[in-house]
Amino acid sequence: MTQQPNTGVQTLIGAGVVLTGLGLAAGALSISSSAGYGGVGPNFLPWLISLSLLVCGGFIVWEARTGGFRSMDAPNDAERAYWPGFVWVSAGLLANAALITTIGFIFSCTLCFVLAVQGLRSAAGQADRRPVAWLKDVLIGLAIAAPVYWMFTQFLAINLPGITSTGWL
Repeated sequence: MTQQPNTGVQTLIGAGVVLTGLGLAAGALSISSSAGYGGVGPNFLPWLISLSLLVCGGFIVWEARTGGFRSMDAPNDAERAYWPGFVWVSAGLLANAALITTIGFIFSCTLCFVLAVQGLRSAAGQADRRPVAWLKDVLIGLAIAAPVYWMFTQFLAINLPGITSTGWL
C-alpha cells in the first residue's frame, strides 16, 4: 500500500532546495575567480555545489508536479524522530559556528564533537553522562580536531581560526 503524496509540500521542499542553490550562487559571485593551484579558483566549489542544488531542486519540483514522490510506503509503527538527540547535535553545530573565531578551530570542533556524540549516544539509548565519559569524548575530539587543524595550517598553508598566531593552537 502506498501513501498518497502531498505534492504541495513536496513542491515547497524542491523550491527550498532551488532557493538554497540560488543563495549559494549569489554568495559565489562575491568570491574571487582568479585561478589558484591546479587551475581552479576559490569560487569553484561554491559554484559546483550551487549548480548541484539547482539541478536536484529542479528535479524534486518536477517529480512533485508530475505525481509526487513515487512508491511512498505507508507510515508504519516505527519510532518517530528522537528530538533530544537532534537538539544535542544541532547545539554542537551551532556552538561550533558561533565560537570558532573566539576559541579557535580546535576547541570549537572538539565541543561540536562532544555535543554530537552525546546526542547520537542518547538517540541509540546509550547515554553516558558520567564525567569520565565526557572527558573521554573531549580527548577524542581533541585527537581528531588538532591534527586536522595542523594539517591545514602547517602543511597546506590554509588559515583556520586559532587562538594564537603560531598556527599550532
